[in-house]
Order: sequence, then structure tokens, then C-alpha cells
Amino acid sequence: MKFFRDDDELNKLSVDDRVEIFRTILAGSSDLTKDLLNEILADYSVSNFEVIQSENGKK
Repeated sequence: MKFFRDDDELNKLSVDDRVEIFRTILAGSSDLTKDLLNEILADYSVSNFEVIQSENGKK
């Protein structure tokens, strides 16, 4: 965790490295929640997406 809290170390990562870490770091699908996705979108000031939650995988 020390590495990920060190801006100098993080700046050594390529964009591809960062994407790979982001895509693989969560343990499973239960970690992906509507709240988490909305927080990520807010953190990156993405306002043109909306996360909706479906029941039992139905739209």
C-alpha cells in the first residue's frame, strides 16, 4: 500500500499499467456496486454517465 500512496511511485506507472491495476484489483463482482461506480464517476468529474441498478440482471 505504501507504493500506491506515494505520488512519485505512481507517476512511474504508464496509463496501461494503471488501467490494468484498476481492472484487476477488486476481488469479485460483489465489489462492484452502484455506489462505488458513482463515486468513481464523481471522483473523475464524469457527468455524462448514469449508473442504474437492475433487478436480477434484467433491464
